[in-house]
Amino acid sequence: MKYSVISGDIVSSTSLNSEDKKFVEENLKILLTDLKQEFNVFGRIIKGDYLECVVPNPKEGLQVALAIKSFVKAIPVEIKKYKSEDNRVKQFKTHGIRLAIGYGELSRYKPEEGIIDGEAIYFSGREISGETTYNKERIVIKNTMFFASKSEDLNENLKPLLALLDVLLSKATSRQCEVLYLKLMNNPEDEIAKRLGIGQSAVNQHSTSVGWNAIEEAVNYFKLVISK
Repeated sequence: MKYSVISGDIVSSTSLNSEDKKFVEENLKILLTDLKQEFNVFGRIIKGDYLECVVPNPKEGLQVALAIKSFVKAIPVEIKKYKSEDNRVKQFKTHGIRLAIGYGELSRYKPEEGIIDGEAIYFSGREISGETTYNKERIVIKNTMFFASKSEDLNENLKPLLALLDVLLSKATSRQCEVLYLKLMNNPEDEIAKRLGIGQSAVNQHSTSVGWNAIEEAVNYFKLVISK
């Protein structure tokens, strides 16, 4: 049986002060509860800034990854209190989290015992640990979304899609990310408007600005190629 496993690493977490680190971790716990409810995801936080999530329906891998990305970018960490030259905290606001989706078998998966083992988690973990964001003094982040499976064709096929989504999300504002997260969690627009205390036309506007139609197309395309 195949799974999508997502490994995630909070960008520039070492640059956040201890209060903000704790705040991010508390928010991640809420995220994992939401993902379990909506997609039956088993997720865990390691060392406060590293995520591992098993998506039992592998077709939902990209939808869940984008939900994680938009949720983290919407966490209201106030960057004004950091020194303006601290570029790394800005990187957190821009990228939020680096994510890799690993697609493949899990030889052992016992969520109740916290056991995840097999090629899917190997693929996602390897992508994240191999893609270090630090370039000595200058912090250079090229990509923050990756896909790995044993099919080279599939990997090459999804690479440009993830690169484009990456750019799209890096330009999104906190409010756009809040709307995007709730849409990826399958909420209708009237419900989102109620949750965020804004008008439905504002929800619609944020959806358009963030590129929802293109994002939805990408999520559906991923479902299609993974189910083949």
